[in-house]
Order: sequence, then structure tokens, then C-alpha cells
Amino acid sequence: MIKIGVIGGGKFGTNHLITLNQLERQGRVKLVALADLSPAILEAQNKKFGVKGYRDHQEMLRQEELDAVTIATPDFAHLQVTLDSIRAGKNVLVEKPLDITAEGCREIIQAAQEHKIFLEVDFHKRYDPYHQETKRLVQEGALGEIQYGYVHMEDKIIVPRDWFPGWAPRSSPAWFLGVHFYDLIRWILKKEPKTVFATGIKRVLAGLGIDTYDSIQTKIEFETGTTVTFDTSWILPDNFEAVVNQGFRLVGDKGIAEVDSQDRGMRTCLNQVGMQTHNLGFLQEKKDKWGNTTFAGYGIESIADFVDNLEFINKGGDAQQLSGTITALGADGLAATKMAAAVHESLENGKIIKI
Repeated sequence: MIKIGVIGGGKFGTNHLITLNQLERQGRVKLVALADLSPAILEAQNKKFGVKGYRDHQEMLRQEELDAVTIATPDFAHLQVTLDSIRAGKNVLVEKPLDITAEGCREIIQAAQEHKIFLEVDFHKRYDPYHQETKRLVQEGALGEIQYGYVHMEDKIIVPRDWFPGWAPRSSPAWFLGVHFYDLIRWILKKEPKTVFATGIKRVLAGLGIDTYDSIQTKIEFETGTTVTFDTSWILPDNFEAVVNQGFRLVGDKGIAEVDSQDRGMRTCLNQVGMQTHNLGFLQEKKDKWGNTTFAGYGIESIADFVDNLEFINKGGDAQQLSGTITALGADGLAATKMAAAVHESLENGKIIKI
């Protein structure tokens, strides 16, 4: 049985705990411990999952016998925590982005190679069945050669203002949101990015004392001349019907594919919360026929994929065979970070940046 610890137990770390707790009930893993800087988070997650807590991830790595760790800390904190875990001999799943610099990504990848550690990056949008179907159509040539495309991913203002005001100034819509789709479009197209040009606006959040971009508009040129525009922001109104508004379209010589990743077709209006749309594809809570709570969706599957891969490797499989599959490895994390870093370089100097 694979023994796993989690580093970062906040908003998205909860998804890691839900997934690993469910896999533990199936007898596939042992959820050993959680490390988080917040005593309140450690107490809450202990009550919910019965998981042992540590304020210091280094202490957890020293004290507990672990085969692997999953990392769900803020973006800027990935580098040191990931390096510490690798150097402690633990296989690692780290949330996107792998790091916020290409140099940091390369350092992580090199450390994983030197210590013979399996390194995976959680790009959960690859696991959305609608996105997988788009990839199948593109790769089978049903759309012909892709000429251009458009992506939008937008959060309600509660995300930077209420959820993450402490570290939102150290992030941006490109790092927090754009990286998802930079990776997804590269994965769907199977083409490498060549150039980036970006503009951005700082106004609403700066007025609230949060020094970060409200929105970033980016155009990326891929191999063979395909261009895709990415609009990212995190200032949608409080009363917007979903926390995330997102979707994309790709236009080719022979056809078009459009995916509305926000409005999946279910809408409710409740007295206390108002209008809502529901993305049950990401995370759906269910009851099995014996009344046990279970969770499904691509937000669970992407984390469970790490366990699938560790089991594959433990049975003698070669981790290199996972390259080019749905699994995102270190090289994929580096590619997405290079795109996001180029976005910020273009924002700073107003020029087209070659990747």
C-alpha cells in the first residue's frame, strides 16, 4: 500500500484529501499526514479526515514513513516544498504551475532525475471528458489543421479579494488561471508555442489594496502558425452565477469545436444563494447503494492518476512510458510555466516574446 502525505490543506488541498481518503477506503493508499502552516486548517482537516497534522512540512518528511507526497500550496511556494520532498526521497504530485519560473522548474526536474523520483503535475483540465473529446477530434484530423482559437477563464472577485488576499499580489490571472489552458491547448494541439504577446489591466484589485492584474489578454502563436487568444481575469461580480466562467473554441480548415466549461446544463435558483450553474463533471458528491459518500469527477481523477502511476511503476512499469499520455510530467510543467513567464515578460516590456 502506498503511504502518502499532503502538503497544503486549504481550498484545493481539500480535493487531495478527499481523493486520498477515498482511495484509502479502497485499500490502495494510506493517508498518513497533512502539513499546513495554519493550525485552524490542520484542526478542521483532522476532524474531517482523521489525518495527523504538522505545521512544518520538513518535520512531516522526517518523522513519517512516506512513499509520496501531494503538494497544494500557493503557486509561489511550490519550488522549495517540492525540492524538499524530492530530496527526502518522496515521489511527488504538485499542483499547477510546477513553479513560477522556468529556472525553478528545471531545478525541480533535475532534482527528480538525480534522486530517481517520479514527478507529476496536476493539470486537471486534461481529465475533463469534453476536453478529451476535443483532443480526439483534433488529433484524428476531423477539424483539419487548426488555424486559430479563443480561450476565456474568469474567476469571481471573491477569489483574490476574499479567498487569497494574502498571496494574490504574488500571483496573477495568468499564473492562477491561464496556466490551466496554456497546458490544455498545447496538449490538445500537440504543438509547441513559439511567440507570446500580452497586455493587462490593474485597476479594480489595486483599488482594494491588492497589487495584481485584474485581467490579462494574451495571444500565443504555436507551431505551423496556429494562434490562440487567452483572456483571463479574476474580477467577475460577486453575484455571477458560478465561481469560474470558462470555455474555449478551436477553428480549423474542416471544422470548429466549442466547449462551454462553465454552463454544463444545470441551473438552480435558491433563496439564500441566488442563481447558480453546476459543474458536476469536476466534483460530484454521491451516495452508493449502501449510503456511503463517494466523490467522482475530473477533479478527483487527476489526483487519483498519480496513484495509478505509482502502482504502475511499483509493478515494474517505466515512468517514461507515461510521457505523451494524459499524465503531465515535469517537462509539461516546464512548458506551461515558460508560456506564463513569457506572458509576464511581454506585459512588462510591451513586446512579442519568443519562447
